[in-house]
Amino acid sequence: MNLLNNISENKRKVLTNVFWALSGKIINMGGALLVAILVARYLGPEQYGLMNYVISYVAIFNILSEFGMSNIEIRELAARPQNKEKILGTCFILRLISASVTYLVIVITLIIFHTDWYTSVMILVYGLSLFPNVFLLIRNYFTSMVENEYIVKSEIIRTFIGVLIKIILVLFHCSLAWFIIATAFDFFLVASGYLFSYRKIIGSPFMWVFDKSLVTYILKESFPLVLSGAAVVIYQRIDQVMIGSMIDQKSVAYFATAGKFTDVVLFLPTILTQTVVPLLITAKISSTSERYELLKRQFVSIIVWTSVFISFFLSIISYYLIAFTYGDQYLPAVPVLQILVFKTIGMALSSSSGQIIIMEHIQKWAVIRNVIACFVCVSLNYILIPKYGIIGSAWVTIITVFIASYFANIFIPSYHPIMKMQTYAIFMGWRELKYIKTFMNPTK
Repeated sequence: MNLLNNISENKRKVLTNVFWALSGKIINMGGALLVAILVARYLGPEQYGLMNYVISYVAIFNILSEFGMSNIEIRELAARPQNKEKILGTCFILRLISASVTYLVIVITLIIFHTDWYTSVMILVYGLSLFPNVFLLIRNYFTSMVENEYIVKSEIIRTFIGVLIKIILVLFHCSLAWFIIATAFDFFLVASGYLFSYRKIIGSPFMWVFDKSLVTYILKESFPLVLSGAAVVIYQRIDQVMIGSMIDQKSVAYFATAGKFTDVVLFLPTILTQTVVPLLITAKISSTSERYELLKRQFVSIIVWTSVFISFFLSIISYYLIAFTYGDQYLPAVPVLQILVFKTIGMALSSSSGQIIIMEHIQKWAVIRNVIACFVCVSLNYILIPKYGIIGSAWVTIITVFIASYFANIFIPSYHPIMKMQTYAIFMGWRELKYIKTFMNPTK
């Protein structure tokens, strides 16, 4: 009877967590899309393109600030909740140091590349968002507990406040600089929400303890991920920076416009993955190896095929999405969107396999596939952007994501079982959709 109660409680917990995670993400992404449409229409392609150039420039360095610790934090906090004060305290200091070093690196790169003063100032202002990002570790703590409700509420409040601020800026005909300041301020808002949730539900962050003995372990575990993550961020963000440098800011705006709709759906495989991972960790420990392997196969297949359906649907309605939101001046983004939506499938392969890699402690090899993808991305963009413009860059994005998430696994022997699982998911994974309820309850 107790076992049945535990199963029922686990199922309720997962479903509640998925509900809050999806609801929060839908509201947050919906708010972000609304703001993007409003700001894009107000600023026009030229200024909107510059804004996205600034954001992409900082995003390239953001992974250095996080130092690949998010997934390690979730894994360690889920496995050792009794040590949360030491884990949180140690990771907080490491994140703070990383953010400071990253900001300094941004300053140095701006000096080396002689970026014009206005763009440089905007990058430095937006770069301040690296520091409130330190408190993402609180979000990771609640994720490890399978308790997204508390942080989602604070993120929803941040979204409404952020939307309101942007609307006020439009009504008062403010310049581009104010929109960049407001976008950076969003990170401070959400960080304060994380802190409030933690203090209310868990306790004071002043109880966190810096443990020197954990530093080496965390850095050792995170280092392969920061290299891997750096490659990921480069091949996901370098396109807009290269387009801005090789074509113009209007082209950045069109590419970013298509990317906004893609970002709205990319969250689904990521959220489902992060939500179920803590319970897969439990299943790995407490279930049989056969059961664990079955769950992994269902896990990857369901996420991949959910993304397949979404990608085809969005590709079909791309014209109407752009025309009725951003307006006719952004119609050059339509063919880009029709291509970019298929990035969702690649990201589903990447996020699901990535979490399995971390659970099984083989993340040190992940850097290989992402470095390969990074090299392919930069090389192909240099070749295709001059010839085919943003359409060429869109195809490069799709090629790169599939190389990083799937094809590169062939060069890593320890990832061959994962590649076999992914191959099954791509060609036969639709069969596993009927097990979605079981998939949501891995302890059954």
